[in-house]
Amino acid sequence: MKKLVLTLVAGALLSGCSDDVGKVSLGLFTTKDVVIEANVDPKVTGVTCHISHIEADLDFSDPSDMSIACRQTGEINATQLAKIDRSKNGEIVFTQSKSILFKTLKVRRIYDAENKTLIYLSYSTKESSGSHRHSLSTVSLYNTKAWDWAQMQEKK
Repeated sequence: MKKLVLTLVAGALLSGCSDDVGKVSLGLFTTKDVVIEANVDPKVTGVTCHISHIEADLDFSDPSDMSIACRQTGEINATQLAKIDRSKNGEIVFTQSKSILFKTLKVRRIYDAENKTLIYLSYSTKESSGSHRHSLSTVSLYNTKAWDWAQMQEKK
């Protein structure tokens, strides 16, 4: 019982700030649901990512499958982009514990300078069925206040 309480507390502490916008049961005889969360990028606040994943209420481990869709939902400007990690590895913007066995769902932002696009990669840190599950979404900077900044960076 003590382990279960510690697991629940750790899961609550590790989860990112998000809002549940949907929850769909997978059936009458299962404890698993598809949960849809909205996560605003903490540095590029004009981007919201909707992440769907399986939540298994009575299991010690949630499945690794997930999907992500990110869209421009507000202003994206040069000041925001100047603060992000623009390396090939990008930076982690959201994390959520999916298991007591150190499985985590992570979302990483990567800047594609050539195409002036933000890439959001969601992935599981633990192999499942022979694969590290992942999903990808992109947000173009075209028609944003950051577009001119992105073009200037190309010329440097």
